[in-house]
Amino acid sequence: MSGKDRILGRIRRALPDGPPPDGPSTEIPRDYLHTHGVRTPAERVDLLAAHLTEYRAVVHRADGEELPALLSRLLAERGARSVIVPPGLPPQWLPAEGPTRVPDHETSTPYELDRVDSVVTGCALAVAETGTIVLDGGPDQGRRRITLIPDHHICVIRVPDQVVDSVPQAPPLLDPTRPLTWISGPSATSDIELDRVEGVHGPRRLDVILLAAAPGTQ
Repeated sequence: MSGKDRILGRIRRALPDGPPPDGPSTEIPRDYLHTHGVRTPAERVDLLAAHLTEYRAVVHRADGEELPALLSRLLAERGARSVIVPPGLPPQWLPAEGPTRVPDHETSTPYELDRVDSVVTGCALAVAETGTIVLDGGPDQGRRRITLIPDHHICVIRVPDQVVDSVPQAPPLLDPTRPLTWISGPSATSDIELDRVEGVHGPRRLDVILLAAAPGTQ
């Protein structure tokens, strides 16, 4: 039995079996606003882009035809010689030529991942009002560690389909049993003197591509 199991067991034993038969309901009211105002899909995407930029992510826009060339340019600008590719990343996203593609192996050590220059992933969804990207370990995202150890993360968001207005709208669309990672900008922290240091808990640079459907497609 793990420490987590022991703690949860103590909590269960300390809780009553349930409310008295005639007692008040214990259901928590959730009558707060789920969004602030009404936005069109384009306005939602623009708000996401503005907040991502505020958090020092670098935002790009492209359609499916433009994506391979954009990814090639972003990897070249970073001097990337290797890139981690999750198993379910659409193959047409990446250019035919470019850095060595490193598969997401379960046996890869942190030291091996640290030697990889970049990682390209999709996402589960993004929140416009907070500029937050959510990863859930899906096939186009891979394991959580591949987005935490390499120094450069390129994340592709399909817009507007993967963008919601607010945080309360996100959980019903996510699977709580999956390993959820909520990202708001590149990794950053500050010491007691408020000196900002980037890259302590994840990539120093976060490139976000807002991927729209190619012209003439549905």
